[in-house]
Amino acid sequence: MRSIPCLCGSAPCLLCRCCPSGNNSTVTRLIYAFFMLLGVGIACIMLMPGMEEHLKKIPGFCEGGMGSSIPGVKGHVNCDVLVGYKAVYRVCFGMAMFFLLFSLIMVKVKSSQDPRASVHNGFWFFKFAAATAITVGAFFIPEGPFTTVWFYIGMAGAFCFILIQLVLLIDFAHSWNESWVEKMDEGNSRCWYAALLSATTINYALSLISLVLFYVYYTHSDGCTENKVFISINMLLCVGASVLSVLPKIQESQPRSGLLQSSIVTLYTMYLTWSAMTNEPDRRCNPSLLGIIGLNSTTPAGQDRVVQWWDAQGIVGLILFLMCVLYSSIRNSSNSQVNKLTLTSDESALIEDGPAPENFEEGDGTNRAIDNEKDGVTYSYSFFHFMLFLASLYIMMTLTNWYSPDANYQTMTSKWPSVWVKITSSWICISLYVWTLVAPLVLTNRDFD
Repeated sequence: MRSIPCLCGSAPCLLCRCCPSGNNSTVTRLIYAFFMLLGVGIACIMLMPGMEEHLKKIPGFCEGGMGSSIPGVKGHVNCDVLVGYKAVYRVCFGMAMFFLLFSLIMVKVKSSQDPRASVHNGFWFFKFAAATAITVGAFFIPEGPFTTVWFYIGMAGAFCFILIQLVLLIDFAHSWNESWVEKMDEGNSRCWYAALLSATTINYALSLISLVLFYVYYTHSDGCTENKVFISINMLLCVGASVLSVLPKIQESQPRSGLLQSSIVTLYTMYLTWSAMTNEPDRRCNPSLLGIIGLNSTTPAGQDRVVQWWDAQGIVGLILFLMCVLYSSIRNSSNSQVNKLTLTSDESALIEDGPAPENFEEGDGTNRAIDNEKDGVTYSYSFFHFMLFLASLYIMMTLTNWYSPDANYQTMTSKWPSVWVKITSSWICISLYVWTLVAPLVLTNRDFD
């Protein structure tokens, strides 16, 4: 009987006896993150070898097996490739529409006293059923132009989520830096200074190693001009941002700035540069990971590379995605500027440190969820769901390696738009970081404390 409030009521699942006490705001975000991770797991399963044979049995997919025709598409179709990414597109479409719907419903929710807050913080069984229904319904969408249109929507949404990743990375870097600096002031300063210096050095060392590998494997003396330009420009931008972060005027106006944050932004920029180059259509300038480590590629020369769920770029992107979603769910930032950018506050901790009996929700038992949003929400419900909407699009593009369907919907191949989206996002990322450094000097009439 105790599980009924968790599934159907307005109380979050921390009301269950097996869970510790905590804040409603954090518990709810963790459960939505679990929803997202469940969808990601299903999408990954859809891409696994062997699953395609089972999906061929679904009516309307690949009736008749290899080389069959799909209604609305003339000619023969490579179903072994089509079913995999088609399933990912539809699973992610279901997740995206679910979170977009809640983003619209939760606009301007001010506190937990709003009736819509009860829907946001509870009724988990019904929301799970709704998400499942939307996802299943997505598999009945006719092929037609859906895949191509959804690809471009996904590319735009993933681009926005990459920028959110940067904001969260800067937030994490600031929190990391402040935590260790405070410990330096409290005692054993040499130890913590060495740790801070080591972390910064490791980040820059990894960035330098990446830079060298880029020039070795992704450029040639007689070609790959675009890659040479991308690598060189981003290298100069990262060096400039790092130098800027330690200038006396910047340090005076932004005491939080430092090389640790710059090193993290530099490493992230190197990842975006590599990710962009892995989508370049020219195979000579875009070697596979198997080719780099000395193994033969499974794709014959002269043919387009198809989707592989284990692709290195996809795995790294998936790891970054998981870290970003989980961090956004439990974050407790003291950086007011980042809080404004993400429409959150600094009042959302993972576990309540001290007892607060007056805030416990009613009911039996010792473990209770604390309603810490009676006077005002600690984060924007609408923006949080919108971020998960963008995350759904990002994971869709990551699992399909940002490959786009060809004119006949037969295969997915690398295209230049994906390259430019990623490389442009790297430039915007550096620009945003530089702006956080110089904004107090430019906008002197604003309070950036």
